[in-house]
Amino acid sequence: MAFKSSDYRVAQGSKVKLKDWPTKIKAPYKSKEEYQQVLFDHSEKLSNLQALLSASASYALLAIFQAMDAGGKDGMIKHVMSGVNPQGCQVFSFKAPSSTDLAHDFLWRTSKCLPERGRIGIFNRSYYEEVLIARIHPEILQAQHIPEELFDKKTIWKDRFRSMVDLEQHLSRNGTQTVKFFLHISKSEQRDRFLSRIDDPKKNWKITPADIEERKYWDDYMTAYEEAISATSTAEAPWYIVPADDKLTARLIVSEILVEELTALNLTYPKTMKSRREELLAIRDKLAGTAKEASSGQNGKNGKNGKDDTAKTTDVKSDDVKNDGKNSGKKKK
Repeated sequence: MAFKSSDYRVAQGSKVKLKDWPTKIKAPYKSKEEYQQVLFDHSEKLSNLQALLSASASYALLAIFQAMDAGGKDGMIKHVMSGVNPQGCQVFSFKAPSSTDLAHDFLWRTSKCLPERGRIGIFNRSYYEEVLIARIHPEILQAQHIPEELFDKKTIWKDRFRSMVDLEQHLSRNGTQTVKFFLHISKSEQRDRFLSRIDDPKKNWKITPADIEERKYWDDYMTAYEEAISATSTAEAPWYIVPADDKLTARLIVSEILVEELTALNLTYPKTMKSRREELLAIRDKLAGTAKEASSGQNGKNGKNGKDDTAKTTDVKSDDVKNDGKNSGKKKK
């Protein structure tokens, strides 16, 4: 591979300026076939690591995907996670909050969906929307009915950043590794993808007038992302800013990072205790004995049938001989 995942990791305490982070890099593959092979290799590794994760049942992995509209989140999840056992993976997409969601604290609806030990959880958008779109559109905050005495416009975003960091550190202390991806696309690339969705009838459902309206706030969103990423990228739950103008390159970067994150957990299959091993061997002996009995009984039955069939065949042949003799005698007459 022609890149290092650390190149896209945001160091804790650093101040992010997205204009300094590329939206496109030189492709780390020379052909479509090479890309497919590398992605397949990553998928195989992810599948094996997920099996280990499930067997050990001690850790969980939470992968969060954030991006501007048409940033490639859906395709990323589809292609990168295609080789993982669906039974060991949970995917949640968070749209506009419901009235029930709004009646709770802003972390409530996503906290319900956190992965249990042994599983990979994927958030397509997440609680970070609460410091992104909610920051761009103040009416969203108003709908949350936060008590006036607790609502401070000067500190609300810093307070929410702190709540998010506290949550992620809590998860880390309890065995859930969190890794966060911002799929970084340029405004021109977003325009091209919107045009593609309009021109392709099969993709018309993917675009709405609201998507175009949100482009007006591009700079505001960039500022909101910069502050959120700067404030919440930690050693326990790092942010990766992934150049995503080229979807194929982005998929290879993300899949490599996921492999590294799971590998770093040093997972192993559970050790079999001596008493458990003895129990399994006793069960094996019983199963092996049952198999021998069944095989012996089947052979005996086959032998009996073989004898009967031979006798029947002999009888048929004898009758044929007798009949032939009679027929021969008639011919002589």
